[in-house]
Amino acid sequence: MFGIIWGLTARAHYSFRRFMPTNIALDALHTRRGLKWGVPAMLIAVPYALAAALCAGLVEAGGSGWLNLLTVLFVWNALKFIVAGPATLIRLASVRSREARARRSVAGVQQIRPVEDLKRSLAHR
Repeated sequence: MFGIIWGLTARAHYSFRRFMPTNIALDALHTRRGLKWGVPAMLIAVPYALAAALCAGLVEAGGSGWLNLLTVLFVWNALKFIVAGPATLIRLASVRSREARARRSVAGVQQIRPVEDLKRSLAHR
């Protein structure tokens, strides 16, 4: 029974991950090319927050109770983009420092090799 529930939950998770527009955008933001767009993508949270405020206002004015579901959905999506901005900024700094370290180590190896080659050629004479 637990295995069936676990399997259905996993399927639902991957289906939502693949087909929901905000999840597709967030997945694109978390790639190496997309990390630089994390902070500007936080602006996408503004329309979601406005839509949530509109739906909440309609519910308070006597609208359908189903609009509460949309309100929660809009707030959730806004929060995802608000959190994604700083998270991608931290990941971008981490990735760039790792890339710079790798470039420095490659440059150091290239500078050492000619000296070692010179020593070998002098040793063979």
